[in-house]
Amino acid sequence: MRTVRPTDRVRNLGILAHVDAGKTTVTERILFLTGAVHKRGEVHDGTTVTDFDPQERERGITISSAAVTCAWADHRLTLIDTPGHVDFSDEVERALRVLDGAVAVFDAVAGVEPQSETVWRQADRHGVPRIAFVNKMDRPGADLDAAVASIRSRLGAAALPVQLPVGREDGFRGVVDLVRMRAYVWDDGGLAETGVPPGLRDEAVRRRRALEEAVAELHPGALEEFCATDALADGTLAGALRALTLAGSAVVVLCGSAYRDRGVEPLLDAVVAYLPSPLDRPPVGGGERPADPHAPLVALAFKVNAAPTGRMTHVRVYAGTLRKGDTVLDTATGRTERISRVLRVQADRTDELPGALAGEIVAVVGPKAVRAGATLCPPDAQVVLEPPVTADPVVSVAVEARLGTDTGRLAAALARLAEEDPSLVVRTDPETGQTVLSGLGELHLEVAVERLRRDRGLEVAVGRPQVAYRETVLKGVTGLVHRHAKQDGGAGQFAHVVLDVEPSQDGEEFVFSSTVTGGRVPQEYVRAVEAGCRDALGDGPLGGHPVTGVHVTLTDGATHPKDSSELAFRTAGRFALREALRASAMALLEPVAEVTVTVPAESVGAVLGDLAARRGRVTDSQVRGGTSVVTATVPLAELFGYATRLRGRTQGRGTFTTRPAGHEPLTG
Repeated sequence: MRTVRPTDRVRNLGILAHVDAGKTTVTERILFLTGAVHKRGEVHDGTTVTDFDPQERERGITISSAAVTCAWADHRLTLIDTPGHVDFSDEVERALRVLDGAVAVFDAVAGVEPQSETVWRQADRHGVPRIAFVNKMDRPGADLDAAVASIRSRLGAAALPVQLPVGREDGFRGVVDLVRMRAYVWDDGGLAETGVPPGLRDEAVRRRRALEEAVAELHPGALEEFCATDALADGTLAGALRALTLAGSAVVVLCGSAYRDRGVEPLLDAVVAYLPSPLDRPPVGGGERPADPHAPLVALAFKVNAAPTGRMTHVRVYAGTLRKGDTVLDTATGRTERISRVLRVQADRTDELPGALAGEIVAVVGPKAVRAGATLCPPDAQVVLEPPVTADPVVSVAVEARLGTDTGRLAAALARLAEEDPSLVVRTDPETGQTVLSGLGELHLEVAVERLRRDRGLEVAVGRPQVAYRETVLKGVTGLVHRHAKQDGGAGQFAHVVLDVEPSQDGEEFVFSSTVTGGRVPQEYVRAVEAGCRDALGDGPLGGHPVTGVHVTLTDGATHPKDSSELAFRTAGRFALREALRASAMALLEPVAEVTVTVPAESVGAVLGDLAARRGRVTDSQVRGGTSVVTATVPLAELFGYATRLRGRTQGRGTFTTRPAGHEPLTG
């Protein structure tokens, strides 16, 4: 029988990290310790619960976010193990949109890595409170203090370590809890709780004092007690740490070695103690729908699995109760949908439920057209929630079926892929007639094409990847006059506009302003001109690429008493800006990536030479534990096939990661 817990005993959290920091192993150990599974899964053996897709097990990385549920200390935890590779950052974005908190996992040797920073900024945008877990404390070179320093310097976070390691590197065997001043030590017999070891007592007292001082600086209530007694009681310290975490003012830092089953129990205690319940998060729907099972229903669809066996939609219930048999409104399409089943998801397994309460994350079967980002609500109590932001694709490949008879099947399979993953875009090239698949990176597209082959049984031919260029204004024009006049019987069209075009400031993609005075162009026509200008940004004069970084000013215009309309001024705005862009000095922009390469010291010269040949610009170089870490900005078009080249130049010992770094003028 299903156990229903109060909403304040629910924790919805994500596991965030750079690739290979160990977040899937952390998730597996949590599932094992909470009794959700009875055998430890290992990434290197391909036996993990959350990485159940064959490609995830073969590649040893997380590709799709997977939800699992477990219980700890009479709390229900719903965990979403998110991808750590930059090509799948859109999966992280959709997960963060519906989560209440997160555990950020860091490598104890590397500290903050490029994708760590990316997912951290994503969590910042969504206002998701976090705690940090410094993993792999048993590795040579592991250093908790250095990892904490990198969190403070690279992420700008007020990192508050609440543990002291017991033992170093291969001798790491436990932690001292600085809040309760107790030690937790793991050995072959399991976990033992003891007093602080005598050899660590002075260090523990010193660090507890530093923690109290740091908390007192950030929390007014703690400061008052600290000033009165020159110390903080355990309860005050724990309460202040929770308040600071919920406010996003500080980040509690714990440590351990998930692979060796050390440090996970205190991490679970910290999840319960410091991360928010649904009741701690602001009400949705303009502040009118709290996390109350008796309120009108509000749910957000954040993921769709459009499998051949059936369509499953993952939703977060923010308010009300979602029951089997309910009819709900999809506010994105205006259609009503019937909920035929409500499911608790355990990675690739499901358990049927009679319904889901406010604060729960479940999957539903029945809706046929709901897409990720849609709000579900009762038809008579409508509300619209902000959908997750979808990243713009940066890499494209042409795909076609090798067998002409499979063309229709390929189109249907691509549509289903794009439905499951909104960051994949399918279009037809108007010049060549080819089907073009666009995504967030080379690996992203490789995985998508492999799914076509494996899941759909399609033989697919794939063209060489192409990057998504942009166009921008280097030097604009002033006083460009465009008159739109059309007369073909009946009411005509008339619009007269004068535009100034210049580069935008501070990286703005598009800025529109008007300096028209005296009512020469009514305000509704000004808005129509702006809409027309936005229409013109889709294809620039250099190669039909989207235009960015442009500031358009409407300086003058004229109307006709009968023939002027919003349509006429929108048309005039579109043609005027196109004409202005053709007259401007334009530049082509190409996407660039920040590449972090980790190689043996003897291979640095070859790697630097290769990066220079790829038009790379080195921005940083460090030596960490006998290896060199080189950071460079490289055009994305030059990175195709880089993994193979790097392996060859470093005898298979080099690794690299990338993250998007915007667009820069095309060189070379």
